[in-house]
Amino acid sequence: MGIDSESDIEANLQIGPTSLGMVRIFVEGGGTELSMDFDPEEAEEIAEEVRAAAGRARAASMRGTKGKPSR
Repeated sequence: MGIDSESDIEANLQIGPTSLGMVRIFVEGGGTELSMDFDPEEAEEIAEEVRAAAGRARAASMRGTKGKPSR
């Protein structure tokens, strides 16, 4: 499965600080739990990547709606 493949798996995502000064991303779904800890600088880089991806997704969505009636 690639980044652009759809999935029917539902998952829960939690993000927060740990008591050791790390940022934890916790994903639970499909019977699996995944905990990933990042130092604050790495977490900020991830946040920047998420924002950039959201911008690209928004632009792709806008291109895909050209010529279609608004709802």
